[in-house]
Amino acid sequence: MLDVRGLRKVYEGSGRHVEAVRDLTFTVAAGELVCLVGPSGCGKTTLLKCVGGLLEPTAGEVLLAGRKVDGPPPGMAFVFQEYGRSLFPWMRVGQNVELPLKQKDLGKARRRGLVADALASVGLADAAGAYPWQLSGGMQQRVAIARALAYEPEVLLMDEPFAAVDAQTRADLEDLVRRLWRERGITVLFVTHDIDEAVYLGERVLVLSASPTVVQEQLKVDLPAERDQLSTRVAPRFAELRTHVYERIQAAKRGVATARTDTPPLR
Repeated sequence: MLDVRGLRKVYEGSGRHVEAVRDLTFTVAAGELVCLVGPSGCGKTTLLKCVGGLLEPTAGEVLLAGRKVDGPPPGMAFVFQEYGRSLFPWMRVGQNVELPLKQKDLGKARRRGLVADALASVGLADAAGAYPWQLSGGMQQRVAIARALAYEPEVLLMDEPFAAVDAQTRADLEDLVRRLWRERGITVLFVTHDIDEAVYLGERVLVLSASPTVVQEQLKVDLPAERDQLSTRVAPRFAELRTHVYERIQAAKRGVATARTDTPPLR
């Protein structure tokens, strides 16, 4: 579904030349949930914006279902980290969710149906008439997720969407993403700085190097498909995978090159 080939991004300006992403190559299969994790400042958001057509890469290309991405493609939705800036405070929740649907050739009844279905899917069926500022942070991020779902995307990009919420809300939202991914079969590329979150959510974890960024490892997460916050996170295999990713990221911070692409064996 997603094919990233030799992606490179350099920021130029005011006499500065900053290479944020050097040479990123990876694929994401249709219906797969892949997490991206790496050292702070390694260019994860830059990468995601290039994949979503919000930034033009300096070199390389991104293909969505075989078509080159040269701007925000119609089959893709983006959930940003800062829900407070991505929702319009003067519009009610239902209007926020419906807004991107107005770009599609849909009748009012169809749009309303998609909005209602999306809000119900994230547990906010009764919140359509509220304003975002009347909701908690976790509920606002659910609205942002509902807006993406209502658009019926093939691919969902998520940029550290739970970084600004408390731990309990974060756990609930992680389970929400896993449930929606299974129910709707959407391809998800999820950026996070939280190693535990990456291992808990992903079917595969791409471990990025320090900036300028390359993929230093692709890790298959061989945990059961059914996961929960209690038993999964205390499982020995979860601890092994989490420790493995942590070691790779610490190595990246020290500038130690790693090229492993295998999953650590069961002990």
